[in-house]
Amino acid sequence: MGYRTVTASTFFDVKTIDVRGLNRASKDDIEKIVSRQTEKSGVWNADLNVIKTDVERLTFVKSAVVSRVLPDGLRVSVRERVPRVIAKMKAGDFWADEESVILGAVGKDEARPPFVLRGWDESKTEKAAKDNQERVKIYLKMLNEWQDFELARRVSSVNLADLQDPQAIVQDSGENITVSLGKENFAKRLQKALEVVANKGTQIEAIISNGQNVIVKYRS
Repeated sequence: MGYRTVTASTFFDVKTIDVRGLNRASKDDIEKIVSRQTEKSGVWNADLNVIKTDVERLTFVKSAVVSRVLPDGLRVSVRERVPRVIAKMKAGDFWADEESVILGAVGKDEARPPFVLRGWDESKTEKAAKDNQERVKIYLKMLNEWQDFELARRVSSVNLADLQDPQAIVQDSGENITVSLGKENFAKRLQKALEVVANKGTQIEAIISNGQNVIVKYRS
């Protein structure tokens, strides 16, 4: 009884909330969660697991560690999700992280990667989640390879609706050309396609560059 009386005293009321590791997540939202969960319990009796779970429900929070700073404080150390991909969806352009978690709409003045991802499956199914993870994986592989060879600036978007037929959309002579790339050697195959299409954008509609030979589809 004496222990319960002491730990429930105002001496252990929460007076300081130390939040660390934030870049995009809301400090105010995290402080509100902590205050709500400790209003009656105080620092000593606070359920740290419950606070951790509630904080990790916030959009940009990947993981959180909650600890007591006795006598009257709590510390929340956050590891945030990092926006890596812009997915073009029905409602607009949205950021996604490397685990394909949608983080929110892209701001008007935010810096963007060289190209966007099309073909995102917006259905709330287990298969959609798995396929979208694969789309992000392919996108990041393309981005990495094309940046190394300075090809990324030639691509306006990639269409990964069909995971068996990844496509890049490039521009030449004011026209869009679809390039089918297969599932590997993205840099080599894109480079080969760009050499074929150079200054012929008004004539060429699509290129299949997923094997030894390049197949050209001309406009009608």
